[in-house]
Amino acid sequence: MSTFADRLLHFLTTFPVPTSLPDEAVALSPYQESTPLALFTRFAQRYYADNQPRIALLGINPGRLGNGRTGVAFTDPVALADSCGIANELPRHRELSSQFVYEVVAALGGPTAFYQDFFLGSLYPLVLLRAGRNYNYYDSPALIKALDPAIRTSLNQQVTEVGLVRRQAVCLGRRNGQHLLRLNQELRLFDQIHILDHPRYLMQYKRRELPSHVDRYVEILNQCRDRK
Repeated sequence: MSTFADRLLHFLTTFPVPTSLPDEAVALSPYQESTPLALFTRFAQRYYADNQPRIALLGINPGRLGNGRTGVAFTDPVALADSCGIANELPRHRELSSQFVYEVVAALGGPTAFYQDFFLGSLYPLVLLRAGRNYNYYDSPALIKALDPAIRTSLNQQVTEVGLVRRQAVCLGRRNGQHLLRLNQELRLFDQIHILDHPRYLMQYKRRELPSHVDRYVEILNQCRDRK
């Protein structure tokens, strides 16, 4: 029987990369590059090597310096090595989102306990760039329209093929949440969706209240654990 790790690796390595997108956007797959693929494979074999469904925490789409380098969502090279125990030779670059997420992971018992129950991912699993900088799938109406079918496919595959808990999910980012709620009304993948402020937004604009925002994440995720 395939494991969660096996199914996740298959999903990420086979997800199609569009050759042309509007608004001068470019899509890249970290899983077609040797280093992110190797690091993510080690991570998945350590934390997802069972057949247990996970509760989804879904971001927007991966960034180039975190997930784009490590292959692991919301995980920069420092967090991958120091928190997850996956040694790597990448530059020890810190990402704001990763710093916040691993505060939450620590508060929930550390990576082993966290990843036993939760899966960190994205609505759209590929890095999006415009003029070499991170770009969000919702940053232009034309891009939303172009990527809508692929995001539907991504969500369907993550839930039905990889194996996510359907009773509830957590969406990271308010605008991201608006799109997930819209899609979920049609696709009916999740019974309930909790929407939380995006980690990067909290780190960039609400850092003074950081402990209270970590507490809010922990409260919601513990509720999800209890209802799993």
